Amino acid sequence: LQPADGDGVVVVGKINFWASRASLCVQVLDLRPSLSSVMRRFEQVRGALIGEGLFDEERKRPLPHAPQRIALLTSVPSSAMADMLRTAAERWPATAVLLVPIPVQGGVEARICAALRSLYGRVAREGIEAIVLARGGGSREDLTVFDGEDLARLLAESPVPLVSGIGHEDDITIADLVADYRAATPTAALVALLPERQSVLASLLQTRRQLGQLIRWHLQGQRQQVGRLEERLQQLHPRQLLQQRRQTLRQTQALLRALSPEQVLRRGFSLIRSAEGELLRSVGAVRPGSQVVLEWADGRAVAEVREIGPKPSADQPRS
Repeated sequence: LQPADGDGVVVVGKINFWASRASLCVQVLDLRPSLSSVMRRFEQVRGALIGEGLFDEERKRPLPHAPQRIALLTSVPSSAMADMLRTAAERWPATAVLLVPIPVQGGVEARICAALRSLYGRVAREGIEAIVLARGGGSREDLTVFDGEDLARLLAESPVPLVSGIGHEDDITIADLVADYRAATPTAALVALLPERQSVLASLLQTRRQLGQLIRWHLQGQRQQVGRLEERLQQLHPRQLLQQRRQTLRQTQALLRALSPEQVLRRGFSLIRSAEGELLRSVGAVRPGSQVVLEWADGRAVAEVREIGPKPSADQPRS
């Protein structure tokens, strides 16, 4: 760290005190920016970039679903790297992980940018669908490298969706604001990017059951329709039509027999015809002395009309 005038710093060192000389000597072992200095730089870079639209939600891209290959930029070796690789293997082992080692602390912004530029040139060739920039937990002062202005602009140029998983949940860096998706931790970045295979398997099984049920319902409906068509074909079969026509003819014949005059004659009625054979329907068609022919069911007789009179009333006795 090369502090400038007005920068806050945290000095880690060894204090030597000589009582005889009344002097105090501090042996500096490490010099770090203070939290106030880190946050002041964060606000300065944020103010410089906000006008360029790098933090706008409109430019954020959706993450790919179940990517086949991703690139992971983090410190190697580190516990964060081990956790992320284990999470990737457990959640979605079908995704290949390209590990790109980078330094994550100190004045290493230029080295991280160089690694990113090299990776951008390989994205299309190697089929990389997403990039993860991650660093494990630490103090906010340790994350100051991810507040760099050059790094922020380079992250915004990523050809594929970029996920950041830097520090703890409460730590927000400039890189987090530029990324397409900001995860609370490195492990959470892999959780957001990769599906959980058990959940996907359960969903597939549920879909399989639903499809099976739909197929069974469809087949049942088709069987019922085929049954109705078979029944209709049987009804339209020439043999069936002939049988129905015969049944209709038999019913018609029975009706005709029931309505036939012969059936009326068998019940005791008779027909009266003139000598010429014309059916006499009224008493006005005959004259006294004319001959008529009486027909019964079992024969006929010739009679002579002797008298013509009105029809007797219902209470008048008949001879």
